[in-house]
Amino acid sequence: MSLVTQAFVFERYGPRLNVDQLAEVLGLSKGAIYNQVSAGTLAVKTYLDSGKRFADYRDVAEHLDACRALAA
Repeated sequence: MSLVTQAFVFERYGPRLNVDQLAEVLGLSKGAIYNQVSAGTLAVKTYLDSGKRFADYRDVAEHLDACRALAA
């Protein structure tokens, strides 16, 4: 996993991304995020905290790096 990608995601969004931010990064709608979470098909791990869904910036960065590797 690239530390540059981690730093970029952390600087832009902080240590955890809410669903709106995650949708922006992944290029999906909020509804698509929720549908994929429900179906268990979202590529990024998420968790609930006080009833709100979040993704850790490290997991998002890891997914972005994996996408880049697949494209190469």
